[in-house]
Amino acid sequence: MEKVAFFTLGCKLNFAETSTIANSFIENGFKKVNFSDEADIYVINTCTVTNIANKKCRQAIKKAIKKAPNAKVIVTGCYAQLKPDELSIMPGVDLVLGNNEKFNISNYLNNSDSKIINSDLKNISCFYHSFSLSDRTRSFLKVQDGCDYFCSYCTIPLARGKSRNAPIKEIIEKAKKLAENNIKEIILTGVNIGDFGKSTNETFIGLIKELDKVDGIKRIRISSIEPNLLTDEVINFVAQSNKIVPHFHIPLQCGTNKLLKLMHRRYTTELYSKKVATIKSIMPQACIAADLIVGVPGETENEFNKAYQFVDDLDLSYLHVFTYSERDNTLALTFDNKVPVNIRRERSKIFHELSAKKRLKFYSQHLNTFKNVLFESKNDNGKMYGFTENYIKVETDFNKQLINQIVKVKLTKINDDGNVEVILP
Repeated sequence: MEKVAFFTLGCKLNFAETSTIANSFIENGFKKVNFSDEADIYVINTCTVTNIANKKCRQAIKKAIKKAPNAKVIVTGCYAQLKPDELSIMPGVDLVLGNNEKFNISNYLNNSDSKIINSDLKNISCFYHSFSLSDRTRSFLKVQDGCDYFCSYCTIPLARGKSRNAPIKEIIEKAKKLAENNIKEIILTGVNIGDFGKSTNETFIGLIKELDKVDGIKRIRISSIEPNLLTDEVINFVAQSNKIVPHFHIPLQCGTNKLLKLMHRRYTTELYSKKVATIKSIMPQACIAADLIVGVPGETENEFNKAYQFVDDLDLSYLHVFTYSERDNTLALTFDNKVPVNIRRERSKIFHELSAKKRLKFYSQHLNTFKNVLFESKNDNGKMYGFTENYIKVETDFNKQLINQIVKVKLTKINDDGNVEVILP
C-alpha cells in the first residue's frame, strides 16, 4: 500500500479541498500518513496571500524531499496557479497543478508529459464540491469558489477564477452526508460566500435557510463574509436560528475610508460600524472577528492612527492581522507612499496587541455564564479543547467520553494560555 501525505496552507477552503483530495487517494488504495512521516507521495496545497505563505510552501517542499528523496512531490493550490514556473524549477518537485486540476491528481500522476498543468481560470464555471471529514469533529463545507471583486492588493480572483457555486440542492445533500457521519458542526467556506448564488440564481440567505433544516447537524458556522453582503436579513435569521451560531467573521482590511477606497473595497467605515452595531443590538453575546491588513500603500502615520482608533472603538471580539505583502499583477503595486517593511511590522504588532486586549475583554464578559461546548478530539498533554457557540475556546482535562459531544459547561476563569477553564456538569 503506497503512502501519501498532505500539507495545507492558507484558508479553511484549502483545508476542505485537501480533505476531499485525501479521501480520493484513500478510495484508490493509498494509506494517508502524517506529513512528517516518510511517504511515497507528498501533496502540498498552497496559499499565496502573502510572501510568508509562499515561503512556507517552499519550506514544506524541502522538508518532504529531505524526508523521502525518492518520493513524488505534487504542488497545487493558489501559489501553483499563479507561479507554476517558479515552483517547477525547484529540485524535487515532480508536478505542479493549478486550482482546477487539483481534484484530478490521479489523472496526471503517471500519465502526464508535462510538469505543469495549469488552466486559465478566467472562464472556468465548474464547481468542485469539497468538505473535510474525519480530520476534526467539525467539518469545513465548501459552498462557493472564486471572486469577482478584484481588490487592488489581492490576487485571489486570478488564482481562483470568477465567483461560482453549486445549487443549494447539491450542498444540502453534502450536509446530510456529513450528518450521517456524526459531524455535529459545519463551517461554511468559500472565497466570497456572501456572493453565493450568482451562478445559480439563488441567494446566501436561501442557502442558510435550507441548511437550517438539515437533521443531525447541531451547529452551522458562517466563515468570512463581506460587510456589504452581510444583509440585515441574514443577521436577523442567525439571531432566531437554533443552529446557525452567533459568530461573524467580517473582513474590514483597512480602517479609514481613504484606504478602503484605495483598496477598492465596496463599503465604508460607516457601513462596517453599522453592521457591528446591528449584530450586537440583536445578539449581545455574538462573537465578531475582523480581518485587517496593515502597511498598505498610502497608510500614512495619520491614516494608521485613525484606523487604530476606529478599530479600538468597535465592539469586536478579536482580529486577524496581516502585514501587507506586495503581490504581482495587482494595482496596489503602482500606488505611491509605500510603507517601509519595518514600520509595517511595528504596526502589525500594535494591532496584534489590540486583538489580544479585545479577546480578553470578550472572554471576560462571559465568565460565570453557562455555554454549550463542542469538544474536539485532540489530547494535548492531558488537556482537551472545545468552542462555545460564540467561539470562546475552552480547556479541560482530557476525557475520551467528551469527544464530539456538545456539553453545557460553566465558564470559570481565563488561564495563562488564554483559554477559558470550565466546570463540567
